[in-house]
Amino acid sequence: MSPPSAARPRERWVVRLLQLAIVGIVLAGIVTRNVAVLVNGVLALGVTLLPGVLERDYSVALSPLQTLWITTAVFLHAIGMLGLYESVPWWDHLTHTLSATIVAGVGYATARAFDEHSDAVSFPPKFLFVFVLLFTLALGVLWEVVEFAARGVAYAIGADPVLVQYGLEDTIVDLVFDAAGALLVALFGTRQLSSSVETLVARLEGDQSSE
Repeated sequence: MSPPSAARPRERWVVRLLQLAIVGIVLAGIVTRNVAVLVNGVLALGVTLLPGVLERDYSVALSPLQTLWITTAVFLHAIGMLGLYESVPWWDHLTHTLSATIVAGVGYATARAFDEHSDAVSFPPKFLFVFVLLFTLALGVLWEVVEFAARGVAYAIGADPVLVQYGLEDTIVDLVFDAAGALLVALFGTRQLSSSVETLVARLEGDQSSE
């Protein structure tokens, strides 16, 4: 197994390659005048820049592996807009599961950081398990509402939908895979998030000491 110091540059290079691929998707949207591809590509590219912004402006550093995970998830969503959502039946399930693991990770790390930072709150492991699941599902429902609203607005103005939504059955299936992603994090991903929890605790303590 390669040492972590050797793995990090590789992960950063993969992130850069995925970002370049997303730029290619954005250009494809421009060339083909496909608004859905263009908008989703731009949003995906923006998400890949968030880890750098968090580290620079808020002193919240993500590990190279976490940055790669986020970049991979948004890349798969962006490239799915080129037709994979329609031609590959399981592509939507894959992207929802990966996106849900990111949402669940954010929810877990934030709740755990507040738990360690403050003596006024205490979150037992069982509570955190349920919290991660409900937090992820709540944001999943919000996303489905956004997809439904975006499709309705697009049809009302005679434009192509920016987000893909296929009806109630599709929504239920999406939420099932959102729950699957949350369960993966709750059962197996908490150890990988320990560094993020420590970073958030340090950030909270720094904010408190500056007051």
